[in-house]
Amino acid sequence: MKTISDKIFELLKEKGMSQKEFAQRTGIAESSISDWKKKRTNPVSDKILIICEVLDVTPYELLSGAEHTGNRSRDNNTYVISKETEIGMLVETYQKLDTNAQKRLIGYLEALKELS
Repeated sequence: MKTISDKIFELLKEKGMSQKEFAQRTGIAESSISDWKKKRTNPVSDKILIICEVLDVTPYELLSGAEHTGNRSRDNNTYVISKETEIGMLVETYQKLDTNAQKRLIGYLEALKELS
């Protein structure tokens, strides 16, 4: 599963922005940004809004599982699902699983799909 910092580095690469420029524009120390990459940690919550502003993404795009599409509009690959529905409960349960369990579940779903 991708971390928030993984998404940040993907966006930096996509935008052709260096870590140094990102640090200057956000006011976040370069050493902190390097730690995100080396130690696979995430930025502190009070930096999320400035990060989103500099990277031109919404907090939803950065923090959710929604993939960045290069603009702020929703595309056909993004869904809003109520937690009250069966699908919502399925998604919520999936997100609580560790990575290995998520992979197994995806494998089960692919096998079931081939049976039908």
